[in-house]
Amino acid sequence: MVAEGTLLWEPSDEIVAAARLTRYMEWAGRSGAYEDLWRWSVDSPREFWASIWEYFDVIGERGEGPVLDGTMPGATWFAGSSINYAENALRRETGTAVVFVSEEGGRQELTWAELRDEVARVRAGLVRLGVGRGDRVAGYLPNIPQALIAFLATASLGAIWSAGSPDFGVPSIVDRFRQIEPKVLIAVDGYHYNGKSYDRSAAVNEIAAELPSLRATVWIPYLTAAAEGRAPQQAEPTPSNSRELPHGEVIGWEGLRAEEGPLEFERVPFDHPLWILYSSGTTGLPKPIVHGHGGVVLEHLKSLAFHQDLGEGDVFFWYTTTGWMMWNYLVGALLVGATPVLYDGSATFPSAAALWRIAASEGVTYFGVGAPYIMASQKAGIHPEGLDRLRGVGSTGAPLPPEGFAWLAEELPGVPLGSFSGGTDVCTGFVGATMLHPIRAGIIPCRALGARVESFDPSGKPVVGEVGELVLTQPMPSMPVMFWNDPSGARYFDSYFDVYPGVWRHGDWIKINEDGSCVIYGRSDSTLNRGGVRMGTSEFYRVVERFEEIADSLVIDTGQLGQEGRLLLYVTLVEGATMSERLERDLCAALRRELSPRHVPNEIHAVPGIPRTLSGKKLEVPVRKILLGTPVEEAANPDAMANPEVLRHFSP
Repeated sequence: MVAEGTLLWEPSDEIVAAARLTRYMEWAGRSGAYEDLWRWSVDSPREFWASIWEYFDVIGERGEGPVLDGTMPGATWFAGSSINYAENALRRETGTAVVFVSEEGGRQELTWAELRDEVARVRAGLVRLGVGRGDRVAGYLPNIPQALIAFLATASLGAIWSAGSPDFGVPSIVDRFRQIEPKVLIAVDGYHYNGKSYDRSAAVNEIAAELPSLRATVWIPYLTAAAEGRAPQQAEPTPSNSRELPHGEVIGWEGLRAEEGPLEFERVPFDHPLWILYSSGTTGLPKPIVHGHGGVVLEHLKSLAFHQDLGEGDVFFWYTTTGWMMWNYLVGALLVGATPVLYDGSATFPSAAALWRIAASEGVTYFGVGAPYIMASQKAGIHPEGLDRLRGVGSTGAPLPPEGFAWLAEELPGVPLGSFSGGTDVCTGFVGATMLHPIRAGIIPCRALGARVESFDPSGKPVVGEVGELVLTQPMPSMPVMFWNDPSGARYFDSYFDVYPGVWRHGDWIKINEDGSCVIYGRSDSTLNRGGVRMGTSEFYRVVERFEEIADSLVIDTGQLGQEGRLLLYVTLVEGATMSERLERDLCAALRRELSPRHVPNEIHAVPGIPRTLSGKKLEVPVRKILLGTPVEEAANPDAMANPEVLRHFSP
């Protein structure tokens, strides 16, 4: 048991002096404590965000309009300005731009010159297909260089990018892409995962058949090329992949990039759509979340440079797929001149140390993963080695318990862990870390610059030192400019502003401490409310998953409308362990001792797996619905899940 708040790391004077945030503070004339800088950034948002544009020398026309006009929802930023994400991402010309590593051992580097050339070629190919400003280009792609190239080419035209990972099922992809009516679909013939190959040719044909807006489908023979030991652009689609599809023409990736073209950039208004991301879609039609060019450029410059401390010469690796917002954040490294490492494959193949080995072999300076991978590494007894260049580790996707912080501090002494929390909604973190903050077990060091994060009690009043609803009381540039096909804005309003007028409610429990640090306790719509004592599920999981026999867990409170229900605990055991009377007794004793007698579960069940979304989040709310009588097929969309087969083990 590690006490929350235990000091694990402190920055030296040398680290503070060298931090990119320190340089900015000196430039802005804002020397002093971080909390003072944060206060200025939220008290004077116009001055702060204008300084970000100026400090990073953003390419574009600044315009004469106000930096910020209006309030939430509906605030506008940098009226009269024009900008293009790709122009800012591709401003450098020498050095290594991107590295790609595959599960099978393949590796590829692209210099900045090569990346610019590939983007220009694909841009020219998209123009030949009729793609222009405002058109949508959809990618059914793993985390490979072609996904990055296609995205940048799309953005350069002022067209709109949207992606889904090929491990998504056909209905899940169709639910997303049909809403946005793409003109072009770019897809792979298959992918590799956990030592196996998965042919997706038939799936692509099914998806294309459901998208009457398509003018063309572009095939990337990723599986075919890997089998033949060639790069994807050296192989053309196989005959089965080239057959006529219901809508539009079919070409290969080599055909798309065949002709040279100029690398030009269509500058667009600040809030012009850049990409469309999606909510998980586990309990309904995924929400198509639209972010603008300008908001993403400014937010990612600020966050990556000041909170991850990234810049030229850094190598940035975050384990993700194209279907999670962390892919968009990862490739944002180009904006600050860092080199993103793209990885396609399993996090645990050929061993649980796979990601740590990639970080070592590629000389990664900042390494990011989901919190569950850190905890799994601890349980697997992994000892990361060869990370001589590593300056920071990032964790997100779920609250990381103090034990995870402490394990990393022991295994990687001198390397700070930055736990971050935010979401797809803003494609960044609301709260996180900097190189100026000490790291304490279980604590997120600060609220992010420009993010006025507060904790609200049930009456809508801000509280300090108490758990409340995570809200933002002031707009950020990377908030969605809209939801696609939501002309009245009703769906957007209902998602964030229906509880507190004019205040963004994010749906997480948070406690903000006196010093501005904070703790995230999980989703507020999956609260444990026992005898009037509310508690986030992360506190429960911290106790349960500390047991060596338990690999994963899910806790559900079935109470509703003031009526106390059952508290049910589901556990997945590590290989070779059994749900013995001794383990059950010890679990209950630990929960009683460390939480309260109210939080001893009524029942404990061993299940083969805990249901999770494709991005790894536990599905607490859908399981609760199932336990309250909702049919499984109505409670969750299996195509939006990583392991839909486990749902049948949860029944009323």
